[in-house]
Amino acid sequence: MSDLELSIVMPCLDEADTLETCIRKAQRAIQEHNLRSEIIVADNGSTDGSRDIAEKCGAKVVYVAAKGYGHALMGGIAAAQGRYVLIADADDSYDFLETPKFLEKIREGYDLVQGCRLPEGGGVILPGAMPWSHRWIGNPLFSRLSRWWFRTPIHDIYCGMRIFTREHYKSLNQRCTGMEFATEMIVKSSLYGAKIAETPITLRPDGRTSHPPHLKTLRDGWRTLRFFMMYSPKWLFLAPGMLLVTLGLIGYGLALPAVQVGDIIFDAHTLLFASLAILCGYQAILFAIFTKTFAINEGLMPEDPRISKFFDVVNLERGLVLSAAALLVGLALLLWAVNVWRLTGFGRLDYATTMRWVIPGATLTALGFQTMLSSFFVSILGIKRR
Repeated sequence: MSDLELSIVMPCLDEADTLETCIRKAQRAIQEHNLRSEIIVADNGSTDGSRDIAEKCGAKVVYVAAKGYGHALMGGIAAAQGRYVLIADADDSYDFLETPKFLEKIREGYDLVQGCRLPEGGGVILPGAMPWSHRWIGNPLFSRLSRWWFRTPIHDIYCGMRIFTREHYKSLNQRCTGMEFATEMIVKSSLYGAKIAETPITLRPDGRTSHPPHLKTLRDGWRTLRFFMMYSPKWLFLAPGMLLVTLGLIGYGLALPAVQVGDIIFDAHTLLFASLAILCGYQAILFAIFTKTFAINEGLMPEDPRISKFFDVVNLERGLVLSAAALLVGLALLLWAVNVWRLTGFGRLDYATTMRWVIPGATLTALGFQTMLSSFFVSILGIKRR
């Protein structure tokens, strides 16, 4: 077992402009505070001599062939021997002289300590250090969204300087290999109930001159939103589904008795739109259940007592009974409509009347069929792997 307390990991892709500065600052922090530490440069395919610079400065170089910010960090962290791991970009925007404040905070017993560059969390952004769209739109928006959806106790979701215990990192079983790696760490830590703290830092202008930042605003913003939605079935599927079902039921309440409000009459067409809303909403709710079940069994999310209680009440057999009831009622309504057509000699029908039976019948039949298939599917998803 290593007796190192801290491993400092720097992901690197053509950082020759600033890499030596970052390493020297980290070494200075280590020496001034007598830290038992190592510095690891996780090189992701640099062609500008970054690896030679890192070796010359005495850092441990780990070559990571698979491309991607997440891949680079995974490779660097896998090689780390310290009890704690601090990660930060090698573009000199993060000051490695601030390393001791992270170490001091995590020694208090936290699993993860996130840096905060935004003034809302006590941080400082020097002029020219962050584009206005990131400062005033992207970062605050996604940070608030993470606090709302995932209860993350932080103000700066995108800050790339953070420290965590190696054991906590192993427990997360991270999957994202791109820029979402850092966001995944925060979200999963919060979902799994980790002890998270935040410490203010100062963000400096990117020191690189030979090439622009690797971050792409629209691309990486979309990837963050996509990750948030995939990790929140409640907001991606359940909430919209419940809203659609509610609107559909309201439509049924107005259309079945042909309610008239002024000159507006809610009739068969309203019923058709209401059925569409119910079918789409019910499908979204089923997807929420599928996604949550799969994510829990795959270790992407922690166990949720609400899901356990749901399956205590709703199991395969009860689902099949419910689907059979819906199918029987739906088919009965459709057969009644066919019989009415027969009684007219298969001629023209009073659609305003018959559609009030046909549309609910078709809807119940579809819902029953969906429920039957979904009951089997979610039961398969719920089978525990060895």
